[in-house]
Amino acid sequence: MKKFIVAIFAIFVGTTAFSQSIDLGIKGGVNFANISDVSNLSNKTGFHAGLFAAVKYNKVAVQADLLYSQQGAKLSPGKFDLDYVNVPVVLKYYLIQGLNLQVGPQFGFLVNDDIPVDEKKNMDVSGVAGAGIDLPFGIRFDARYNFGFTDVSKVEGAKGKNSVFSLAVGYSFL
Repeated sequence: MKKFIVAIFAIFVGTTAFSQSIDLGIKGGVNFANISDVSNLSNKTGFHAGLFAAVKYNKVAVQADLLYSQQGAKLSPGKFDLDYVNVPVVLKYYLIQGLNLQVGPQFGFLVNDDIPVDEKKNMDVSGVAGAGIDLPFGIRFDARYNFGFTDVSKVEGAKGKNSVFSLAVGYSFL
C-alpha cells in the first residue's frame, strides 16, 4: 500500500511540475493616456516598452511586466508629461486557444515629469483590466486599461489620477 501511495504521489508531482510553463519575453506598444477628474485635458499618445515574465498552470497564469511608460495628458497649449517605470502583476485566465482575460494591480515609479518637485507623487498605484491573445511562434497581443487609484499631485484639493488605454505586441522567448 505504501508503494502505491508513493507511486500516486510521484505521478501527481510529476504531472503538476510538467503542466506548468514559464513565459519570458519583450513587449512594446502605444499608450493613450489622460488624467481623470481634471477638465480641459485631452488624451496624450505615448509608448511603453519592456519585459514580461509569466508562470502558467493550466488555464491560469500570473504575469509581471517591467515597462517604461509615457503617460500624462495634453493641455491647451502644451502637454503634461509623466513617465513611469510600471510593474503590473496580472492574473491571466485563458478562455480558449490563447485568448485570455487579465486583471491585477500595477505599481508605477515616476522617473521623468514636468511637475514642480514639491507638487508630485513619485509613486502611482493603479488597477489593470484587459484581454490578450497568445499566438503561435511566441507572438502576443494585449489591450489593457489602467485606472489610477492615487492622485498624481500632492497639492491639497488637486484631484487627478492616471487613466491609460494601451495596446501592445510582444514576443515570448520560451
